[in-house]
Amino acid sequence: MVYNKQKLSACTSILVGKNATVDGSIMIARNEDYRAAWPKHFVVRPRKEFSTPQSFVSPDNGFSLKLPRVRGKYTAIPEWTDKYGFFEEAGINEYGVAMSATESAYANERVLGADPLVEKGIGEEAMITVVLPYVKSARQGVRRLGKIVEEHGASEANGVLFADKQEAWYLEIATGHYWAAQRIPDDCYAVVANQLSLQEIDFNAPEDFMTATNLEQFVIENKLNATPHSFNFREIFGTQGPNDEVYNTPRVWYGQKMFNPEIKQLPQSEKLPFIQKPAKLLHREDVEDLLGSHFQGTAYDPLGKNNQEKNHFRPISLAKTQESHILQLRPWLPPEISGLHWLALGVTAQSVFVPFYASLTETPTDYQRGTATFSWDSAYWRYKLLGVLVDPHYPLFGEKLVTLQKNLRVELNHRVRESDHYALQMNADAGRLAYLTKISHENAALARNQVNQLIAELITAATDLSPLNFTTDENL
Repeated sequence: MVYNKQKLSACTSILVGKNATVDGSIMIARNEDYRAAWPKHFVVRPRKEFSTPQSFVSPDNGFSLKLPRVRGKYTAIPEWTDKYGFFEEAGINEYGVAMSATESAYANERVLGADPLVEKGIGEEAMITVVLPYVKSARQGVRRLGKIVEEHGASEANGVLFADKQEAWYLEIATGHYWAAQRIPDDCYAVVANQLSLQEIDFNAPEDFMTATNLEQFVIENKLNATPHSFNFREIFGTQGPNDEVYNTPRVWYGQKMFNPEIKQLPQSEKLPFIQKPAKLLHREDVEDLLGSHFQGTAYDPLGKNNQEKNHFRPISLAKTQESHILQLRPWLPPEISGLHWLALGVTAQSVFVPFYASLTETPTDYQRGTATFSWDSAYWRYKLLGVLVDPHYPLFGEKLVTLQKNLRVELNHRVRESDHYALQMNADAGRLAYLTKISHENAALARNQVNQLIAELITAATDLSPLNFTTDENL
């Protein structure tokens, strides 16, 4: 089996600054899209202090890196197998830093000709593992990953999300050794969809931009900038072609349409801005709705009826989503309570975001299970089963799914409010961590039980929907 996630993955990301949200929280979030059946686990990597320096070697491409002796605790969402790499994808560490990796991207032939990708450079599968446990701020995360790319090279073009309790950053790796990163303005958001998206880079604003060493000189020396009076990273390094206009830009267009309906733009526009200020402050639920969206209310909705354009663009939520996460950092709360790792396994539009406190000491057992074949003891497969049952009968079962999602959103939101309040009354010790772990497990159990009930109901109802069915005379 040849496993190359870079060629096949296609995620959608959003970053939201603290002054763009109703409650002042910072959020980074992403749908991880790869295969319709490829389980994800959810785990806690405990803090470890080693007596000797450690080394990382990628089972994917042989990328290797020496690691510090102290590895901080962090949450992670690895693949069900590490045979092809770890792909831990997203998490929040013990220092309150959140990271999501990656948003797959593609650079143009000109820049890759000047600085090709490195076969044994760092790729998506290794990034969380070698960066997140070792950084104490979002800026540190950007610097650490950037330094690794410059010194060891990158095997892929990627976008990476970072956040802490003060700010969010988006870093883009374009070529083998060159990258740039931008801080998301506090009152803004950014939606990204498989393109290099950063625009004007201000080299004189280190508070808002970070770049690879000599990035500007590299572009000048290789005559890569068609507009020398500016430095538009997307136009210099990115792609702008028919595939982008069908596969990528429509998702950004829809996200900006949701949060800025007053702005009129076209879904195939190559001029969509990277940064937008929302028309009104955003709730976490707005981010959930974006990640679960499929062009509702437009002619492009795959679930639309009798419309020739309904499959014209690639939607945000689709069957190949493995999981969706929202990493929410709430600055007004103590470190143990601040971070929430919201996780929806399977297809976002057909799943439920379950809140886990990032400080939990262990995840539920069923979130640590699941292989390539369906099994009842896996949380991933349970949510996939729900979607599989709804898929062929959306007119009949779709509303039942929506009702479940709404009811669970209410209950889980209430539980978070209650557990926040209760935890604040406790001492910041092992007792508080035990409580937050217990509550996280109970949140997962609540969702699991209600999903099980709906699965049972749908299976029962589906028995009468066979094409072999026929209205029979009860007297015969």
